[in-house]
Amino acid sequence: MTKIRGDIEEAKGNVQEELVPETEMLKQRLEWFQDLKFGVIFHYGLYAEAGIVESWQLSEKDEWARENHPYRETIEALRLDYWQLINQFEPKKLDTRKWAKICKDAGFKYCLFTTKHHDGFSMFNTMESEFKIGGKLSPFKRDILQEVFTAFREAGIATGAYYSKADWYSPFYWLDDDTVKGRHASYDTHLHPEIWARYVSFVHRQIAEITSNYGKVDFLWLDAGWCGQGKEDLQMDRLAEIAREKQPELIIVDRMMGGRHENYVTPERKIPALAEIPKKVWESNIPIGNDWGYVPNDTFKSSQELLETLIDVVSKGGNLILGVGPTPDGEFTFEETQRLEEIGHWLALYGEGIYETRARPTAWKNEWYLTYQKDGKAHFAFRSIAAVACEQIPLTEIGATEEDELIDLATKKPLPVYKNADEPYLLWSDISQPNVGAVGIRVSTHREKNTH
Repeated sequence: MTKIRGDIEEAKGNVQEELVPETEMLKQRLEWFQDLKFGVIFHYGLYAEAGIVESWQLSEKDEWARENHPYRETIEALRLDYWQLINQFEPKKLDTRKWAKICKDAGFKYCLFTTKHHDGFSMFNTMESEFKIGGKLSPFKRDILQEVFTAFREAGIATGAYYSKADWYSPFYWLDDDTVKGRHASYDTHLHPEIWARYVSFVHRQIAEITSNYGKVDFLWLDAGWCGQGKEDLQMDRLAEIAREKQPELIIVDRMMGGRHENYVTPERKIPALAEIPKKVWESNIPIGNDWGYVPNDTFKSSQELLETLIDVVSKGGNLILGVGPTPDGEFTFEETQRLEEIGHWLALYGEGIYETRARPTAWKNEWYLTYQKDGKAHFAFRSIAAVACEQIPLTEIGATEEDELIDLATKKPLPVYKNADEPYLLWSDISQPNVGAVGIRVSTHREKNTH
């Protein structure tokens, strides 16, 4: 079994059966969300300047984050120098319209932007802290969140805010003392309720800013899956009310916490097996590289792997969100840009079988993956170009019959059907072969319901 990374929290549960005021609204909104299928998440902040795995090295107890490339030799020097990065983080080449153009061409339908990671550095113009982009100590006098949301909305891409409920810079979360600091609040909140109350108020006010000052927000993606309940009670019902005062159709994702405010679940760095598919609406989140944020000399997944991941996830009923980590200058890396371009080229031809589809998760023979139109009049069959060669494709392998119309998604032309001992089949050589990704076939039944 692969060792779980230190930055992945275990889920606290994922089923919420109780009817709540937002139940009917969420039914419609989650249907819309499932139509989108493909999103991008940006982890961007001071950790890009440091070139380390997001802000995890600041947590003394999270030793895994410093094992290979510690930012500084001692935790004291590390924190001191990291906090000072506010003075030099200045992404002069940042062009969010260019970001949006690349992402639109890549086929992304929604984006999430990191407004604040666990380090507490706000990537928006908060009035609650000077530890922010554009603040008195920051040389970059622009509101990055505003620019991202504006550019992506103009490109027709839905927008969402990632927000860490933990804040290691806040004096109300990590006390300014000599105690060993980990990912949790550094004090017993039951013994110091007055300090914790100030932290809760701080979080609520920042959530109000994000959901009131930046136009339409489709998603609030809350991270730090150890914070929000028990000793770190953030009064989540009230937080959600505040968030939806200006965003009544907001989808809230209180990651890994279960219950009312985890509107959909987010398997991290994994694709659920057929037996593990969540009961709730779900979204696999996977970085293009090894880490979410920018790290020099990162290892990147191939376009082939990423497209196979997308097809696998969608065929099981999920959405896929890919992580992009812009450079300190504000650009995408060459590798990320190249992958996104190749993915976009494939989706331009085959996206009909990805977007607005639904799943009937089944293990099909010979590595075929199927998706279904919502009206049941057609389904789509995909097979990786990297799969083991098979010249003849029995129609049963793709859930088709001789009466169905079989269309090559790349050319939109019918595929001829052959017979061998009364078993109809296709020839692999008749199907268009993309340079990357998978072949795709539309199976149209022209009947009210599709059967296989």
